[in-house]
Amino acid sequence: MRSFLLLLGFILATYHLAEAQQPPKIPRVGYLASFGAPNESPAKYQVAAFREGLKSLGFDESKNILVDYRHPEESVHTPELAAELLRLKVDVLVAVDPTAIRAAKQATQTVPIVMITNQDPVAAGFVKSLARPGGNVTGVTRLTRELSGKRLEILKDVVPSIFRVGVLWVRPTALGTGTGFENYETAAEILRIHLQSLQVQRPNPDIDGAFEEAAKARANALVIVSNAVLRPHAKKISELAMRNRLPSICEATQYVDAGCLMSYASDDTESYRRAAIYVDKILKGAKPAELPVEQPTKFELVLNLKTANQLRLTIPQKVLARADRVIK
Repeated sequence: MRSFLLLLGFILATYHLAEAQQPPKIPRVGYLASFGAPNESPAKYQVAAFREGLKSLGFDESKNILVDYRHPEESVHTPELAAELLRLKVDVLVAVDPTAIRAAKQATQTVPIVMITNQDPVAAGFVKSLARPGGNVTGVTRLTRELSGKRLEILKDVVPSIFRVGVLWVRPTALGTGTGFENYETAAEILRIHLQSLQVQRPNPDIDGAFEEAAKARANALVIVSNAVLRPHAKKISELAMRNRLPSICEATQYVDAGCLMSYASDDTESYRRAAIYVDKILKGAKPAELPVEQPTKFELVLNLKTANQLRLTIPQKVLARADRVIK
């Protein structure tokens, strides 16, 4: 009997020792986008911001967290990448644009999804409400569409003589990101501005054709609707706006860095840093259904004075005074 008890004690001690020596499980996160290569702008800046957010919370991708990044190629579509990440048994899916969010949401109703969206997530059907999202989706909304009227007001302040504004936007698809065009219509009516629809299609937008249409309609200013399809073409869009002498306002600062005249939006990179906070909370046991969707509280007006000078445009002092960043 004594021998049996000794043997049992030895077995239990060995079991507990082995259990104590087992390394903790490393969490795995899937990062899903519907556009751009991770080493190209704007995706590389967004990935960098997300990594900064993780690092600030104590995560190190070489030590205590695994992040699988997926950006679609011509032969591979976003829903396929969502399914691939789920096969890797990720603990959390980060979906960084509306197309990716829809693909992730259709792929799973159980794995937590942290979204970053420029759409109203309630109207888009991603969550039930901002305060109590319900389901498996929560995250950050950038209020991009809600600022449409304000952008037209700023454009009118800078160029009071504008009468026809071209709106560059992308035709939606079944997994689309919405149009954004209709959000400008009410403000345009109040400001007595005519809108010219410059609609392009995905995946290969005819941007040159859109600017030809703007010239035919005699548009004298431009609004650029932020979209996963258009973002990789920011430099070309800014060059065409300059060539056509069109003062432009954009929904993301990336376009101003590329040469467009100005933007009014929340901080894009901050949204990606904030998404890391949601990942941290979920990995610690929080439920997406009970994590309120975060809205930005600060919006930035960014001006490109180089572009203004090339357009021979004088930015009014009252607009300059409001600018959060000025590119000289």
